[in-house]
Amino acid sequence: MKRLVLVGGGHAHLSVLEALAARRPQGVEVTLITPAPQQNYSGMLPGWISGHHSKAACQIDVRPLVAAAKGQLIVDSVVGMDAARRCVGLTDGRHVHYDWLSIDVGSETATSWLEALGDKLLPVKPLDQFYSQWPQKLTEAQTKGAFHLLVVGGGAAGVEIALAAQYALQQSGVNATVDLVASENGILQGHHRRVQDRVIAYAQRAGLNVHFQRAVGTEKGVLLADGQAMDADLVIAATGARAPVWLQLSQLALDPGGYILVDRHHRSVSHPNVFAAGDVCARPDTHLSRSGVHAVRAGPVLASNLLAVLEGGPLRTYAPKSSSLYLLACGPRYAIASWGAWSAEGRWVWRWKDWIDRRFIRRFASSDFAHTGTAMEKST
Repeated sequence: MKRLVLVGGGHAHLSVLEALAARRPQGVEVTLITPAPQQNYSGMLPGWISGHHSKAACQIDVRPLVAAAKGQLIVDSVVGMDAARRCVGLTDGRHVHYDWLSIDVGSETATSWLEALGDKLLPVKPLDQFYSQWPQKLTEAQTKGAFHLLVVGGGAAGVEIALAAQYALQQSGVNATVDLVASENGILQGHHRRVQDRVIAYAQRAGLNVHFQRAVGTEKGVLLADGQAMDADLVIAATGARAPVWLQLSQLALDPGGYILVDRHHRSVSHPNVFAAGDVCARPDTHLSRSGVHAVRAGPVLASNLLAVLEGGPLRTYAPKSSSLYLLACGPRYAIASWGAWSAEGRWVWRWKDWIDRRFIRRFASSDFAHTGTAMEKST
């Protein structure tokens, strides 16, 4: 039996499980290792914060998918890896050996400049933690006479979360002030100037305060680069990504940021029996932004290549498109579209985004998987 181990239940691995369920290659033992059987879909996080979606509507249960692929589910986190011994280590000390390995665990939120905040700091990632803690923070805000929220990070996640949290606080009757702290380089780097202008104009109309300065955390809030101290009740970190620390001792070839270096087939450049997709990897031949868009698009290519090495066949190349469609939620049922130099905004854009998100969830919650059986699960 060939042992195929999938680490992480990210967007790309959903496509892999779907392909394995359809093909069911002979002589292959499939194992998925993931911290929870329900995967939270990041694309619907802003809508959930705003109150437009229930938590259940934003989740994909991987158990029917694993069962359809005749696989085993291990509910745990990987905390170590030895590529020479072909094994990964779990939190309980167990080691899981593999012949072929695929990694899709995403990235973590870089918070080193904000750690002085202590309990006031809420990173966006890991998503499971954010989904569990945000309702508690919202309840705490309702018990206070006034509430000051800071969101640090000027990328798409920071913008969406700041607007969504502001809307949620207002809808809950909280007398809230919300500030978005971006760097001096502005917001939405990599997006066209028209999109940036649209977002800034919308933020001004919504009453969101935007600061184009770097910030460091303090016990009371943040200190801006110009010396201004801003107290806060809560600071949400949507700052830059960082690679999982356990990769440092994996013996895999990594880029300077600690991400797995992969080729155009998303195969490790140092260990050909290891593949990776999503935020956890980097390509030396092209730039991959840390966006769920690439994980979704690379998923079918990753699935095809894993089947190719298991059964024999040519490998496919993942060629990222020069521009991707982004639909940025703005709090209420309103969104801004960004695709290269083209942009638009309105309620119709939000309906478009909502349709795409719900279609993605439905695809992997299909009754074709749900009626296959129950995955053999080992929970720690």
